[in-house]
Amino acid sequence: MCYINNNLFAKILRGELTCVKVAETENVLAFMDLMPEADGHVLIVPKEAVSEIFDLSDAAGAACFWMIRRVATAMRAALKPEGMMVVQFNGTVAGQTVPHVHFHVIPRRVGEKLKSHTREIAELKKLEVIAELIRAQLKLSG
Repeated sequence: MCYINNNLFAKILRGELTCVKVAETENVLAFMDLMPEADGHVLIVPKEAVSEIFDLSDAAGAACFWMIRRVATAMRAALKPEGMMVVQFNGTVAGQTVPHVHFHVIPRRVGEKLKSHTREIAELKKLEVIAELIRAQLKLSG
């Protein structure tokens, strides 16, 4: 999959589209998925312009995994899920829908089925409430 500079995540990273931000560093942005598979679904996106993990630099990969662990830990404290999924897809055949490498951090709860991805846009107000719970835990952890 070749990188398309006009993809949704590139536009978010450039500030051309808005998002419900959870956390940001010089190299990585974490934000709420607009079409969550479960309440609390967060996307971790490197600022490096690559479409698949195979092209991700070691530095950007390390920055992503640092953010994944940090957000997952805050999410666990804030939302109290029984489990957590961290998922990453490469190529359309694998289910990748945006040609910018990214990671899904999805809280899992007993008895809750995942919603179909890319089908239903969540209410922004609800996403902001959940993001604030996660952000509060990030502040507590420093």
